[in-house]
Amino acid sequence: MTTPPPPEIGRLQSKFLDKTFSAHPSAWDSLWRESYTPWDRGGPSLALQDLLLEQHELFFPQSSSNANDNNNKKKKTALVPGCGRGYDVLLLAAFGYDVTGLDCSATGIQEARENQQKVSGEEAYAPKFDGVSKGSVKWLEGNFFRDDFLGETATSPGGKFDLIYDYTFLVALPADQRPKWAKRMSELLQPGTGRLVCLEWPLHKPASTGGPPWGTSAEAYAAHLNHPGEEIAYDESGAVVQPLPSSSSSAASALKQLVRLKPKRTHKAGYDEEGNVIDFISVWALQ
Repeated sequence: MTTPPPPEIGRLQSKFLDKTFSAHPSAWDSLWRESYTPWDRGGPSLALQDLLLEQHELFFPQSSSNANDNNNKKKKTALVPGCGRGYDVLLLAAFGYDVTGLDCSATGIQEARENQQKVSGEEAYAPKFDGVSKGSVKWLEGNFFRDDFLGETATSPGGKFDLIYDYTFLVALPADQRPKWAKRMSELLQPGTGRLVCLEWPLHKPASTGGPPWGTSAEAYAAHLNHPGEEIAYDESGAVVQPLPSSSSSAASALKQLVRLKPKRTHKAGYDEEGNVIDFISVWALQ
């Protein structure tokens, strides 16, 4: 008999209590079917939008004003794993990317398709650059850690993506899956010009409270992305233990941080009680 969760464990956390990682997709789908989606933000990330507009040269270095203009033979490609209802998928399409929204839940993907129809005319998803047409959108149920879904979507040369956006995806994974997350990001990112964007949240949550979502830190992102696939030790408080692995096996696939900043605007969940932004957003590229 399964032991009932302690009273302080919330509905989301209790859904994953005592489950193996292989059983997590069915748990997420169950939450979607129950219409219990506390991770849903109801709209696109203003932090991501501002980043793409204000740090334009990081993403479109060969253009001073326009991104994927209509004269380009092939648009840049983007991936949003754990896309949910797909608000950020639609936002990236408005910037001209051909975007894949990936989720392990079939119900979640159906919600994304319905949401796309619902918000199609909203200003938030209008093209962001003059002369730049919207990119295509594809919704896929699939496993981020497997290659199966790649054959169903447009990617850049070599099956890589020009941009991958992570928000609430890493922190939905147990800590022992973080090495795999970093390695997979490294495998899917286009060398040279590819960018991984992480909206870091929840930075304020102690790791001892469990997950999902799991608390994280700037040090955790850096440790894993600098050493993809390698085990990173944490102490009881959830802090990264120093020194980090010295192995050079991941040097070729390591990611470096290009920029990390506090956004001017973010989702409501990224503010403290005084109205201050507590989120950070970071951009990474292969070494």
